[in-house]
Amino acid sequence: MPLRVRLTLWYGCALAMVLITFSVVLYVITARNLRDDVDQSLEETATAAVRSLQERGFLPLIDEEELLSQFPELARIDKFFQIFSPSGTITIRSPNIRQHEVPLSRTALEATFNGQTIFESAKYPHEPPLRLISVPIIHRGNLLYIVQVGTSMESIEDTLRRFLILLIVAMPIALAVSLAAGWFLAGRALRPVDAITLAAQRIAAGDLSQRLTMPASPDEIGRLAGTFNNMIGRLDASFRQIRQFTSDASHELRTPLTVMKGETELVLRRPRALEDYQSVLESNLEEIDRMTRIVEELLFLSRADMGEVKMESMPVPLKALVEDIHRQATVLGQDRNIEVVLGTVMPALVQGDELRLRELLLNLVENAVKYSHPGGKVEIGLGTTGQEAILSVTDRGIGIAPGDHAKIFDRFYRADDARAHTKKGTGLGLAICALIAEAHKGRITVKSNVGQGSTFTVRLPLAPTSA
Repeated sequence: MPLRVRLTLWYGCALAMVLITFSVVLYVITARNLRDDVDQSLEETATAAVRSLQERGFLPLIDEEELLSQFPELARIDKFFQIFSPSGTITIRSPNIRQHEVPLSRTALEATFNGQTIFESAKYPHEPPLRLISVPIIHRGNLLYIVQVGTSMESIEDTLRRFLILLIVAMPIALAVSLAAGWFLAGRALRPVDAITLAAQRIAAGDLSQRLTMPASPDEIGRLAGTFNNMIGRLDASFRQIRQFTSDASHELRTPLTVMKGETELVLRRPRALEDYQSVLESNLEEIDRMTRIVEELLFLSRADMGEVKMESMPVPLKALVEDIHRQATVLGQDRNIEVVLGTVMPALVQGDELRLRELLLNLVENAVKYSHPGGKVEIGLGTTGQEAILSVTDRGIGIAPGDHAKIFDRFYRADDARAHTKKGTGLGLAICALIAEAHKGRITVKSNVGQGSTFTVRLPLAPTSA
């Protein structure tokens, strides 16, 4: 069932319940108020009649002719009256009473004997219902007479009947008009949803450049459109990144494969000396090591993207770690005549994974050695400021152009100067460094100029000190 139909039906059902409840309550309140008005009128009339009888000297004996002569309006009002003796027999009755008798009920007789006023309803076949009030007349402590005033409820019943018909007729009309309005408003409200659906269909066909061009508004539809556009933007960026990643990975893996294939084909064209075969195998082994490293780094990044790389959270003394890396880097720098020195090294304790932090710092130092000029120097430093530990690796090598600062942390990105300086490298090391830094709630930055060297800085939060 379409959402528009469901909204209209829900709205119609809720409105029908409200209308029915409102009509029932309104009818009950109206009927009660009309009957209360009748009771109040009867009570006022009976009270006035009893007072008149007492004040004009009709008690203790009541003369019918004298009473009617002094109260001729009793024969013309819309009410009738009866005066009963304490035994319940009629003493006087008004001329406008119906032809049939309206006897005094036992309940009314008992109530008046106790000095109480009582209301009653009476119904006779083929006659409208009557409403009665019975009032005792007490003379010198004894029940002398019972005055009963009554009126027909025919006008009240007719009014309520017409009111009920009006409600029965008006409710369906109001419900139909409201359903039509609900159908129209639901269509207007869901129109932006149709636009989102059409855009989603176009996007499903592969066009990720589609965006919703609806005016910005703070309502639910506006937030939905904004969220939809943001989601498509992130998907578009993700797909672009995946395509670029796939292209770069293919390129990086194709290069060593091409080298291995070319060298192997060349050596197999004719018989060669054992040294030639050994040289080709050594070259192939070097390329295999390079591909193995690429695959391992890709696997690490892929697992990290899926949240499958678990980082330990243990206290790590960075000073001992830096000194250990310095000893390893000294050996690495000897092959290229690069001096690796320690700068200012201060004690610092962080919370994290020691192996991953070691990998981060070793990658930075290897890059510094790799892109330094022969005879150059690489400096490793460690300091603290505020609640952060600051690791720095500085070289005086080829440097990085300002436009490449933000790109060097992308996967497989290598600047042209870096490619020209050395063929080795996968373009994944700095991406892994950035990922490890972020996993430790830190960050990595670079300051560099072409030909003047580079300084990579890693900021990590210090471990909380126990009191």
